[in-house]
Amino acid sequence: MNRRKLMLLLAAAMAAPCALRAQQNAMPVVGYLNSTWPDPHAPLVAAFRQGLSETGYVEGQNLSIEYRWAEGQYDRLPALAADLAGHKVDVIATSGGDPSAFAAKRVTSTIPIVSVIGGDPVADGLVASLARPGGNLTGVSFLTRELMPKRLELLSDLVPQARVIALLVDPNNPNAGRGIQDLQEAARTKGLQLPIVKASTESEIDTAFASLTQLQASALVVHASPFFNS
Repeated sequence: MNRRKLMLLLAAAMAAPCALRAQQNAMPVVGYLNSTWPDPHAPLVAAFRQGLSETGYVEGQNLSIEYRWAEGQYDRLPALAADLAGHKVDVIATSGGDPSAFAAKRVTSTIPIVSVIGGDPVADGLVASLARPGGNLTGVSFLTRELMPKRLELLSDLVPQARVIALLVDPNNPNAGRGIQDLQEAARTKGLQLPIVKASTESEIDTAFASLTQLQASALVVHASPFFNS
């Protein structure tokens, strides 16, 4: 073996452990995808960071977080999710409603996804079952859609003289259609009129409330929406 080959072998042998250590010490990256705005979710982001720190991961020390905010524009979510997948993050955490989870699920079948959603993940096709989700998505569901008719029923019991209860809906929420159908069915069962008022901006919320008198509504039920929550 000549000297050149020997030096190349020595260099390769020395470089291999360094490369291995570099891979082991690479800082993991969490992609954080949310359909709303940063400011209203600041307490939730703080809780997210705290939860990570309690498991030994501190942002900026041994963990990096890539934040993506759709700012209420649901049509931006697919591109934001694809951007996170393109950065090859180690895991994607989604919040701000079901649209965030759907967007992440559509762009990757390999990156683990942890989601907070309001609907039924099994009925919506996000997971195979609650006990055994399968695939690459898991998380927590509040089953908000199932609770909405119960909210209307509770409101009717609190205001038994009410014959008209209005429903406030965010028309940009992809889940609004199914939620309206569920509530309309519940209203018919209770013998109630359920006029629908819509709002997707702050000014439209003011307009919607101003219309309640004209509608002669005795009460208002608010359809669950990331926008209203924000």
